[in-house]
Formats: sequence, C-alpha cells, structure tokens
Amino acid sequence: MYSISVTMPAYNEEANIGAMIEDAVRVVSQITDDFEIIVTNDGSKDRTADVVREKAQKYPQVRLVEHPTNLGYGAAVYDGFAAATKELIFFTDGDRQFVLDEIHKLLPHIAHADMVVGYRAPRRDPWHRVLYGWGWSMLVTLLFGYTARDIDCAFKLFKREIITNIGPQIASRGATFSAEWLVRTKRAGYKIVEVPVTHLPRTAGSQTGARLHVIKRAFKELARFRWKLWQEGKPKKYKA
Repeated sequence: MYSISVTMPAYNEEANIGAMIEDAVRVVSQITDDFEIIVTNDGSKDRTADVVREKAQKYPQVRLVEHPTNLGYGAAVYDGFAAATKELIFFTDGDRQFVLDEIHKLLPHIAHADMVVGYRAPRRDPWHRVLYGWGWSMLVTLLFGYTARDIDCAFKLFKREIITNIGPQIASRGATFSAEWLVRTKRAGYKIVEVPVTHLPRTAGSQTGARLHVIKRAFKELARFRWKLWQEGKPKKYKA
C-alpha cells in the first residue's frame, strides 16, 4: 500500500476547511496509516489558518504551510506539493466541491499510470465559469496539444517523483499552474489517465478564479510559458 500526502490550497476558506480536513482524515485513514494532510493558507484574511491549526492539534497528520500574503493559486498548490513527503500526492481544493471518497476511483489506475486526473462530469459552477473553463482548456490544447479534457479539475492523484523531477521547471504561480504542470508532465513521458468525478456546487465561501486580475495574470503566464517551451526545445524524458 502506498503512503499518501493530501494537499489542498486555501484562500478565505474558514467556512469549508475544517470539514474538508475531517473528510480527508476519514477517507485516507481507511486506505493507509501512512498519510499526511497539508493545507497551504494563501494569505487568507479570515480564520482559515486558525482552523487548520486547531485541526492539527486534533490530528498530528495535519500540517499548515503559510503564505503571509496572497501569492496566487499556483503558488499555493506548488508549495503544498513541495512540502509533501509521501509516495503519492492527492491534490484537491479546500472548497468542498468534490467527494473525497472518490479517491477510490483514482487509486486502481496508479498501478499502471503516473498521474490520474479527474474531470468534472458535469461541472457544477455558474455558467460563466463553465464557459471560461471550456475556453481555457481549448486554448491550452491549441497551444500545447491535448493533455486532459478538464485541465483545472482539482482532483488529481500522482506519484511524487513527477513534482520532484519537473517541479523546478514550473514557473507559473497563478491560474496557469495546472496547465503548465500537465503539459510538462506529458512532455516528460509520464502516463496520464483520466477518470470522471462528481462535482458539487459551492455552498460557502467565494470563488476568485473569474476576477479580472487573475485572468490577466493567467494569460500573461500562458504566453510566457509558450515562449519558454520554444526556447527549451526537446524536453528531457523521465519515462519512455
């Protein structure tokens, strides 16, 4: 049985993060005794960090990574990965829009794949966010080739060696992080499998992905990444 790190970024998720941690402990403890739960608090202005500390007193497997200011979604995701110590990393968001029990749908595939990527079937977000997400995935596919049908789905299980090997190459720290991560993973020769997962409407907290400054940063990072790949040329292959 693998050991598992559960990582989740959180920004102003006071209303959700406590229940998310409880769910993660319940689900992952049924799979393995060797696990950890890492929450990256990305400069939240509410009690997100305090709630995580309270849960850490109850569960020694819970760890808090702190950003004193908001550095961006990708930065929060990456720093959670960098702090992980187990063989497998399971990544999700702290907003309770996924059913954590569905990690059982991903686990069987890790025996013959390096990364298992969920796709929301269907996506339960406001129509404009669904439209933006579809357009973003199409743009990434146009620029880099196909990687996954739902690039930004925050329900992924992968071997830690992926982030050890390609993590230092990932420059994006905003919303483009997931796209660069998947593109580099595929270019490095790692095998990706896709699995449909349940997506739930957000019931507490607020989303930030559709804010203008987030979108502008994403497009800048995407253009910079495309230019960087042209400069890099042929990638190093870690898997045949």
